Order: sequence, then C-alpha cells, then structure tokens
Amino acid sequence: MVEPVAAEPAVVAAAAVDKNSIMSNQKILELRDIKREFRMGSEIVRALKGVSFDVVAGEFLTIMGSSGSGKTTLLNTLGCLDKPSDGTYLLDGVDIKKLGRNELAKLRNAKIGFVFQAYNLLPRTSALENVELPLLYNPTLSAKERKERAVKCLEAVNLADRLDHTPNQLSGGQQQRVAIARALVNEPVMILADEATGNLDSRSSYSIMALMQDLNAQGKTIVFVTHEPDIASFSSRTIMLRDGKVIKDSPNENRKSAREMLDSLPKTEDY
Repeated sequence: MVEPVAAEPAVVAAAAVDKNSIMSNQKILELRDIKREFRMGSEIVRALKGVSFDVVAGEFLTIMGSSGSGKTTLLNTLGCLDKPSDGTYLLDGVDIKKLGRNELAKLRNAKIGFVFQAYNLLPRTSALENVELPLLYNPTLSAKERKERAVKCLEAVNLADRLDHTPNQLSGGQQQRVAIARALVNEPVMILADEATGNLDSRSSYSIMALMQDLNAQGKTIVFVTHEPDIASFSSRTIMLRDGKVIKDSPNENRKSAREMLDSLPKTEDY
C-alpha cells in the first residue's frame, strides 16, 4: 500500500479506485502450462512455452511484451480465437480445449467483450446499431430489449448524445468508447483489450484508461494488452512476456489514476 504522504496525487486517486473496486476469489481465467506450437515449413515455432497464471474477478491486468514475445498468441488464446497445443485454459470454469468451433464462438460472444486497436466498427452503421450487433446472436432478446441495453451501455461511456452518429462522425476516442460499449453490452465476464489506445493521442488515451479504471472500480474484469509502460501503470497488475514465457508477474504498487493524468494535461492545446 502506498503511503499517502509520499504518493503523488495521481497515485492517491488510483488507490481510491483500488479501495472501491469489487474483488473476489472467483477465478475468471486459469492458465496452466500453456504451450502453442506452429509448423512453419520444416521448422516448429514455439510461440508459448509453458505460460501459467490466474486472473480473479474484478482484476485489472495488463500484459506486456515486445515483438516476438508471444503476446499476440497469448491474446488469441485468451480470446478463444485459438487453442493451445498443450496445457489447460479455463475461462470462467470452462475448459476451452474440449469445445468445438461453434461452441467456442458462443463462449466468446457470451463471456468476452473485445476492444481492438482499430475499433472494428461497421462504417455505415450508427453507434447504437454497432453496440447492438453482439446481441443479434441472442435469440432470447427482443428488438426493444436490444436497443435498451445498447443505449444503457452508450450512456455508461458518456455517448448518450451520439447514438445516431456513424463512425466517420466521431473522433478516435469516441469511436473507441463505442467499441467499449459494444464490449459491455453482453455483460461479459471479461473485457479483453488489444492495444486499445494505440491509435489515440495522449488526451484520448488517458480518457479511455480513465473509463477502464471506472469500469474496473465497478467490478469489471479487464485484461489489457499493451506495449506502453505508462498505460500499464494504470492497471493493478502487469505480466511481462519474453520469448514465450512469463518473466515477470507483479502488482503495480504505484498505480496511477488516468483521470488525474488527463486533468494534468495543458488546457490550451487545441483538441
């Protein structure tokens, strides 16, 4: 725990976020000795070499690693887009290795909310319709219920006044907020973000990370892949990958507040 006297204001604010966040001992992710091998011609590439860690409900984890570290392969595994060659991966208690392609697709849609670097929004579709999209695969919901849930999620990311805007009418930061609302709409057990601030300027990046910290404080489990140390400092824990192995797994003792960082930016800059 950071001593209030010695801590910077940003760290103190983040500590308040930690105090109010909803944590439990329920394991959302369980990885045991995960290995992934690919055959490239006559050679075998070992992308993951025995990765093991857990993520509990309400945790905010960042995963870091340089090119070739196995970060993308791990992301694909966590997102149920790929299966490990060996080892065990349980997502909310479900062993993904035992599932077929269609079962994996249903699990992804129900359990994981994806946020991508490039937003991946449908270009000629409104923010509301983009957020409704994952719900179309849920036959138990009526059109009215889909709309109500989508509106609620857009309100949660402060875009209640942009429901009918298409992506080209929104800034990069606003498009990413739509993507986050879309990730939330199915009430997943985990938000999985891949370089979600990679295309954004500093102000928009801090704004997105402040939103992530707010969601985490409400109990959302977040796994955020990034190569930026300053972005990782907003999470509660960081895992570092190198050559397909976890070389460091540690809590962020001096966790910073993205909202404090956002407020510290010069007000005179033209955004």
